[in-house]
Amino acid sequence: MAVELRTQLGRGAQAGVAADPLEVVVLHTTTRGTLTSLRRAAELADGLAARIRLLVIAEVPYPLDLDSPAVPAAFTKRRFTTIASESRVDTTVDIRWGREKLAMIETALKAKSLVVMDRRRGWWRFAERKLAKRLERLGHQIVYSN
Repeated sequence: MAVELRTQLGRGAQAGVAADPLEVVVLHTTTRGTLTSLRRAAELADGLAARIRLLVIAEVPYPLDLDSPAVPAAFTKRRFTTIASESRVDTTVDIRWGREKLAMIETALKAKSLVVMDRRRGWWRFAERKLAKRLERLGHQIVYSN
């Protein structure tokens, strides 16, 4: 199992992920949810001979420069590399810093991506349900980890 790290600032960057045969994208929500999603993605990836890409969207508030996020970049990289090392399948950690979360997610995903995300019950998770519906409308396949 190998962990690869990619980072990108959100200055209008395009989806530029290498042309892998098949990729399962895990969208980071919470640490607990991401671990659950990584386990589910590993099950899917094993059966499909696919790689996993852990997509982390780090929003940087407008008062700060993109080069100076609120949480230090080194900490964020170390945190998600550690989380990805829990996966039994080769995993790429793709961290993107920017202002607009939805736009960053949309540019980070290839057409018709297979996305695994956590789905917890409760009214406070409305934003995640809304995101999943938006991604489905854009043609992506959503798999819930729970």
